[in-house]
Amino acid sequence: MNRWLLAGFLLAGCGGPDANTVTVFAASSLTAPFTQIADIYEQQHPGTTVAVTFAGSADLVAQLEQGAPASVLATADEATMAKAGWASPQPFATNTMTIVVPEGNPGEVRGIADLSNPDLTVVICAPQVPCGAATVAVEQAAGVDIAADSEESAVADVLGKVSSGQADAGIVYESDLGSAAVTGVVIPDAVNATNTYLIAARDARGREFLDTVASEQGQQVLADDGFGPP
Repeated sequence: MNRWLLAGFLLAGCGGPDANTVTVFAASSLTAPFTQIADIYEQQHPGTTVAVTFAGSADLVAQLEQGAPASVLATADEATMAKAGWASPQPFATNTMTIVVPEGNPGEVRGIADLSNPDLTVVICAPQVPCGAATVAVEQAAGVDIAADSEESAVADVLGKVSSGQADAGIVYESDLGSAAVTGVVIPDAVNATNTYLIAARDARGREFLDTVASEQGQQVLADDGFGPP
């Protein structure tokens, strides 16, 4: 069964997840590596199912505040994890930002300064979500006022609008390169921002999943998908 559908089914059930299910809430930028890590966990723990919900980190915390059950929470920055209030979170990856443009770069975007051009359609993450906070940091460091046409609640939404040609450019995580039909335009290290990803668990099954993420195999999956070490 599709993990998204499975997660929705479990959360909708009267009794919530059973003892053989690990319910994971993870930032949307973790979709590729956490899907693979979930498969690794299930292979290592026969009879156990991982149900993953991917969304913007702030949206996940809002769901938890409304009573949604989860064994694991993985956020794209430290501030959002702090808002969730889970005990003993630990860093497991880092991510830096990049500009993305549609294939062929129709807007002829060459660098961060070009994103101040009001003639371009630019999408970024909203400042209250991790990718948006990082974008604000890039703006401030570069001294650029990005002329954003929309602010999205998750980095996946920015990526989707750029890859579909609805926008001339956007700012996403470097790990998103290769996951859609986009081309990266480098943000110089001197003005770039790095987010530290945190993970926390609420029960024994969740801690086992956390251990898989932190294992050599889990860290290799994250590295292969463009994430940096914690």
